[in-house]
Amino acid sequence: MMNHSQSTGADYNYTIVRQFALTTVLWGIFGMAVGVFIAAQLIWPQLNFDTPWLTFSRLRPLHTNAVIFAFGTSALFATSYYVVQRTCQVRLFAPKLAAFTFWGWQAVIIAAAITLPMGFTQGKEYAELEWPIDIAITIIWVSYAIVFFGTIAKRTTSHIYVANWFFGAFIITVAVLHIVNSMAVPVSLFKSYSLYSGAVDAMVQWWYGHNAVGFLLTAGFLGMMYYFVPKQAGRPVYSYRLSIVHFWALIALYIWAGPHHLHYTALPDWTQSLGMVMSLILFAPSWGGMINGIMTLSGAWHKLRTDPVLRFLVVSLSFYGMSTFEGPMMAIKTVNALSHYTDWTIGHVHSGALGWVAMVSIGSLYHLIPILFGHGRMYSMKLVNVHFWLATIGTVLYIVSMWISGVMQGLMWRAVNADGTLTYSFVESLEASYPFYFVRFIGGCFFLSGMLLMAYNVIRTVKASKDSLPAIAEA
Repeated sequence: MMNHSQSTGADYNYTIVRQFALTTVLWGIFGMAVGVFIAAQLIWPQLNFDTPWLTFSRLRPLHTNAVIFAFGTSALFATSYYVVQRTCQVRLFAPKLAAFTFWGWQAVIIAAAITLPMGFTQGKEYAELEWPIDIAITIIWVSYAIVFFGTIAKRTTSHIYVANWFFGAFIITVAVLHIVNSMAVPVSLFKSYSLYSGAVDAMVQWWYGHNAVGFLLTAGFLGMMYYFVPKQAGRPVYSYRLSIVHFWALIALYIWAGPHHLHYTALPDWTQSLGMVMSLILFAPSWGGMINGIMTLSGAWHKLRTDPVLRFLVVSLSFYGMSTFEGPMMAIKTVNALSHYTDWTIGHVHSGALGWVAMVSIGSLYHLIPILFGHGRMYSMKLVNVHFWLATIGTVLYIVSMWISGVMQGLMWRAVNADGTLTYSFVESLEASYPFYFVRFIGGCFFLSGMLLMAYNVIRTVKASKDSLPAIAEA
């Protein structure tokens, strides 16, 4: 195998990877800045400036779309295009189509950033974008699949490395989820109605919604983990057999977990129970994958003392393990009776989103960017270390404050007096949450400031000449 340090990009198409890697940082800052702003609005409501476009209800879907589809998916495009070339040892299939996926995806992001604050929405979680943008997403995604699977088809290696199994499953499943859930009857350019109605619409939406988590935010990023953790640690993956079992178990089980979002609703009780049971079983492959990633460090644990990039990757796995323990627990009906509709859910989502998705993406980018721009390392490893601590402290502040707030809300809402009347009004529970909203805001500021440091570090790395940063050969 060629060393990374020897590869100048002449052998592989690194242009597309560079473009997606840099826009990942840009959109990460944008999406997280919107998140911090709306977190501030929950403490200081006057920050909407009495402007419809700046209300929480319009900016919140902008935040979720920006962090999932602009930041997260750009990271997946960058890493999947890189990993598939490196592990198949061939250049990307159809480079012009690959370039189309980049520019097309940026156009979709900008269209979302314009239409969501204007109030054009289908009102579906993670699928708010109206039908013309949905069609554009489908065309770009099919192009992505052609490029990715075309590259695998012309590979010069005999086997398909496990990271590509995860990337491939993510690409196919997200396409199916998006097309089925986005079926709609357009009535004008910016308005459509779902093809489904009532409880069926809710079920299809959460089949999509939870599997956007399962296949985009989990399977895709596990593909990232299976390449960059062994690479950064300089160790082979702990168990190749476990990685294959992990893959098939995860994709067979995840698809059934959606109904746990609809406990105590009009959804048939047996469907809720099925979603609960499948969510509980899902715990096993999730932890199998986490253990496989962490055990890859066997014999290389000492590197954590000196390598902040590896620290990002390993701590992300710890958060992945925590989130995938918490998720099945929250799917249990009796636990869900307390947690549903509270800030506990928000805490859970962000332990996965900040702790797992963002941190594994950041670690992978810190590994990638020096390679893509012909250097041996980042401009400043000290800044990478500072970023690690800002991200870790920010994530912990965020999720712990939301856990406490959420459990408190659940307990206050269900508290009743001896005569059966509610002990607390909703406004009282909201007042009690205020201190925790402030801690959440501070946590978000920590995380965002880390991203700004990363942007500075990346810009300096890209600008630095090869002479000023002597290449450090990587085994």
